[in-house]
Amino acid sequence: MFLLSLTLLPGPPISTCLPSLPTNIHIHLNDMSSERGKDIAEGSSLIADHHQPPTPSRYESQKRRDWNTFGQYLKNQRPPVPLSQCNSNHVLDFLRYLDQFGKTKVHLQGCMFYGQPEPPAPCTCPLRQAWGSLDALIGRLRAAYEENGGSPESNPFATGAIRVYLREVRESQAKARGIPYKKQKKKPKQDKPSDESSSTLFFS
Repeated sequence: MFLLSLTLLPGPPISTCLPSLPTNIHIHLNDMSSERGKDIAEGSSLIADHHQPPTPSRYESQKRRDWNTFGQYLKNQRPPVPLSQCNSNHVLDFLRYLDQFGKTKVHLQGCMFYGQPEPPAPCTCPLRQAWGSLDALIGRLRAAYEENGGSPESNPFATGAIRVYLREVRESQAKARGIPYKKQKKKPKQDKPSDESSSTLFFS
């Protein structure tokens, strides 16, 4: 009787005989996931930008502020004045009210510096709103009135009385040679002495 003995020879482990998967497969999956998330985020951003209202222009913003200021002025009257009952007299009173916030020196006829663009000394003449500022303001309010439902035929900012007032302000300031209000700190000499084209109004 013969005895069969088998001797197992050392060889490679079984795991090495199986096909190996790429070790970076999880990297590819992660990359795909991040790319997909990036696309979704970009799509959401595009949707948000599409629905975001456009930023109003400087003119539109100023027109809205002027309209709100005029509406508040009417509410502060005693008794309050509804916009539907506003007329040219209320507009004229509003323009005169704004003079207290003016920055343009307008010399009176009795002033020794009347007619001088650069007086050598200060005087007690009043500060007023420059004609250019008032003219631009009326233009914005005239447009705002109609944009808020007002009729062009009844627009209190487009009446003859307002045009006459603005013309008188322009002529009087031209004769008086109105100059901008100067603070104690002197500005450089190259600055223009007058800027009547400014449309910015200063309110307290």
